[in-house]
Amino acid sequence: MEINQISCEVLDAAIEVHNYLGPGLIESVYEQVLFVELKSRGLSIKRQVEVPIFYKGIPVDKRLYIDLFVEDKVVVELKSVQELKPVHSMQVLTYMKLTSSKLGLLINFNEDRVSKGFKRIIL
Repeated sequence: MEINQISCEVLDAAIEVHNYLGPGLIESVYEQVLFVELKSRGLSIKRQVEVPIFYKGIPVDKRLYIDLFVEDKVVVELKSVQELKPVHSMQVLTYMKLTSSKLGLLINFNEDRVSKGFKRIIL
């Protein structure tokens, strides 16, 4: 599946989840439900993907976890915050670099319409 198709599917699934649950829940709830919704659409998806960190070739004893990794191509980072900040986009960019992904999606479920809190980040 092409990354633009994946992006459209994730946005559509996020809208479905948001329409059903509404805003105001914690991030982990949206993560679990979006995982279920994307699985039901036949997408290959992983939750809480561990990304090792190396400094000058030496492994660091700290791990990062990507909320969702779709089709082993697209990083999806979920938030449930008052407003998205630049640091959230930088977080997605870092995950993208560490996984060699070309597309990252940042989704804030704490909006009246989730499409207002949807951001595509392209490398």
